[in-house]
Amino acid sequence: MARKFFVGGNWKCNGTSDEVKKIISTLNAAEVPSQDVVEVVVSPPFVFIPFTKSSLRQDFHVAAQNCWVKKGGAYTGEVSAEMLVNLGIPWVILGHSERRLILGESNEFVGDKVAYALSQGLKVIACVGETLEQRESGSTMEVVAAQTKAIADRVSDWTNVVIAYEPVWAIGTGKVATPAQAQEVHDDLRKWLHAHTSPDVAASTRIIYGGSVNGANCKELAAKPDVDGFLVGGASLKPEFIDIIKAAEVKKNA
Repeated sequence: MARKFFVGGNWKCNGTSDEVKKIISTLNAAEVPSQDVVEVVVSPPFVFIPFTKSSLRQDFHVAAQNCWVKKGGAYTGEVSAEMLVNLGIPWVILGHSERRLILGESNEFVGDKVAYALSQGLKVIACVGETLEQRESGSTMEVVAAQTKAIADRVSDWTNVVIAYEPVWAIGTGKVATPAQAQEVHDDLRKWLHAHTSPDVAASTRIIYGGSVNGANCKELAAKPDVDGFLVGGASLKPEFIDIIKAAEVKKNA
């Protein structure tokens, strides 16, 4: 089953109104492969979501960077899945390593968030990945499998889930997993899905790579058979994000 290439741009906690206008203007003017070749999603901070949605070209979609684990209510500072649906936002990023590590979100909490967001009709980019210490101790797959299992225990329909493998040691550090390292983990993740969910889920679920992806390394990464796209951080704020979207052509021509 062919998996459509997926490129997400996570703007994180960056941007002013003027900067966001500039980024959107660059994206709107870009010549990129068609929607049948690549799915593009950008994720601005909450305060810029309505403006981004109303200004962005129709073939690109918008994701939130987080949402609450259940129905809204007395949860100061949180944004519920229902609110995102109400705004017509189709995607949400959940379980990003910055939230896991800085804010202490556990595997179980992330799993609950993914399940609830899906139940409300959102599509989810679910992030997994190991720290440098975990990689050096040889426990990469153990860590990533535990993170994925917490989702699999709560989710039966994976149609609207994209898994983002982001080695924590490569996020914003300039260090990138080599294409071979990325392929190895993506392949292991797919085998895990095959064994613990179903062969169909394993074959159809997109596993994208995140961690210092840029215009220089994206084509080589995209050429790997189990790398189905990217979740891009810092480079998504720059014009080179267009080059990363164009890496989808590598897959189409493979």
